[in-house]
Parts: sequence; C-alpha cells; structure tokens
Amino acid sequence: MQLLNSSKYAIRILGYIANHEKQQLCNAKELSEALIIPYKFLTKIMMKLVKADLIISIRGREGGYKLSKPASDITLTEILNHFNEFPEHAQCILGIGACDNKNKCVLHDQWVKPKKMISKMFETTTLADIDSENFKL
Repeated sequence: MQLLNSSKYAIRILGYIANHEKQQLCNAKELSEALIIPYKFLTKIMMKLVKADLIISIRGREGGYKLSKPASDITLTEILNHFNEFPEHAQCILGIGACDNKNKCVLHDQWVKPKKMISKMFETTTLADIDSENFKL
C-alpha cells in the first residue's frame, strides 16, 4: 500500500507546521524548501488544506499558515479523507482493480486484517504524534 503524493505531502506539510508553529507562522516558500516539495504543487495542496479547515491562511507581509485546531485533534484519517485516499478501501493489493468479497484476488482474505490494522493506525495517529525533531518529514 502506498499513499498518493498529494496525501503524503499533506501529512508532511501539516506535521511540519505542527512542529514549528510555536516559533512562527510557516510560509509556502519555507515549506517548499524545507520539505523539498515543488512550490506550485505545494500551493495547490495548501489551498485544499485551507478549504478542508485544517489550516488557516494569514495574509500579509508577516503572514503564513497555522493549524486551525490543536495538532492532537487532527488525525491522519481526517487528512487522508480530504484527499480521497480511502474512498472505499476496495483497491486490490495486487493492483488488479476493485477487490471485494464478491470479486476476490488471491490475497484478498489475507489482506483484510492488515488493512484494518493500517486503518486503525491512521484513525488513532494525530499530528501531535508526529515528531519531526526525531524523524524526517
């Protein structure tokens, strides 16, 4: 299982903001350079995060971005849902289209338990749990 680039970048962006917002607001140029994300792609993701009410955009010379609520209140599932990462969980692990109980691939039954564990991890992990001081974003 691999996340879409937009979802991966969104988690990295929000994790960075969560770990740096006590110091100052984060601007798009800083985020792009620090996280090595193409500026144009980053700004599209930022617009989506603002519309999802996960971050607040503050305009002006000293402006930038900050989280709209405490990092402990934003789960990874909430982020991923805004990027349609888990619309139905029906994508086959082998990459051969939709996979469900009626149309199973050879790994379908073995994949059910790990898929539930991954979903649980995304549901229980918040931005407060992501510590960029000890791990790379």
